[in-house]
Amino acid sequence: MKRRIMISAAIAAVGVTLAATSAYSASGTTAGQAGQAVSDTEAQQQFLRHGPNPYQYLPKVPSFKVTSQTVRKGRPLPTPQQSGIFGVPGGKDISPQLSWSGFPTRTKSFVISMYDPQAPTGSGFWHWVVADVPATTTSLPENAGVPNSKSLPAGALQLSGDAGASRYIGGAPPAGSGIHNYYITITALDIAKSGVGPTASGALLGFTIGSHTIARATLICPTAAE
Repeated sequence: MKRRIMISAAIAAVGVTLAATSAYSASGTTAGQAGQAVSDTEAQQQFLRHGPNPYQYLPKVPSFKVTSQTVRKGRPLPTPQQSGIFGVPGGKDISPQLSWSGFPTRTKSFVISMYDPQAPTGSGFWHWVVADVPATTTSLPENAGVPNSKSLPAGALQLSGDAGASRYIGGAPPAGSGIHNYYITITALDIAKSGVGPTASGALLGFTIGSHTIARATLICPTAAE
């Protein structure tokens, strides 16, 4: 009798799942796309094309403006901003020029980073992380991400990133791995110092500044292997 009850419950659960799937297919929409008809196949293709947003599980904060003379939002990283160190032909590991404005007046420092959530690591890849950038800084010149950089403002701390080098490491999407969305991000904080050391990982920094993040601006550069 107990076994029959368990089987009936399992069948009922499957029925609920199938009903939900059917309703999803009939509606033709996905979460976050209300009002835009998208089939299941199209939704999957969109996810594969655009990939996960690494900030979607963090508390929502206002945005502000970030621009660049080097890279363009929605366009691939130029070859000089890709990684010769990681074997990209013509890659020069030159960090992009960046300018930003419109951040909250109570900002006390910034974090600058470039992150690839689609890197084949299981945890993404931090290509560049600079902490403790003073709030008076609103731009960086191209190639500020060299080791022992003189172009970074006094007090700024360039972390080692996932390559183990305290510098900018350009994008290097592996052949056949599809499009990688490189998130170049300026994060505004309500503290002047993050409190982490130079060997801290990008993930540890992110955890440390989570409750101090008051705004964020991002350029996304979708790039495939050349």
